[in-house]
Amino acid sequence: MEEQVEMVGRAFVEHYYHLFDSDRSSLASLYNQSSMLTFEGQKLQGVDNICTKFTQLPFSKCHHLISTIDSQPSSFAGGIVVFVSGSLQLSDEEHLLRFSQMFHLIPTPQGSFYVQNDIFRLNYG
Repeated sequence: MEEQVEMVGRAFVEHYYHLFDSDRSSLASLYNQSSMLTFEGQKLQGVDNICTKFTQLPFSKCHHLISTIDSQPSSFAGGIVVFVSGSLQLSDEEHLLRFSQMFHLIPTPQGSFYVQNDIFRLNYG
């Protein structure tokens, strides 16, 4: 069970950041109307609001460098909590930005997962 949770968490993280770095609008497939995002303290709900936030970020290209991925089963049947830390390289910046992000993944009847909760913070200092 624990090994499968780690495997799903790692696969999700690879997929999520590949989409974010290559085509942010395609992230819509990972959220639904009940999904919630807290991005640097700004709270958003619903796939449309979340994807609007992602597509209106003030940079066109970026690359995520993942340092750690920690996954745990959640109390929701089949759910998984994933915590990610890493660095973000923006196309016009020479310095990396450190970040942390948490996802709560919920299984779908089709056998995949959607993001119910997503919390993102840059790490300063």
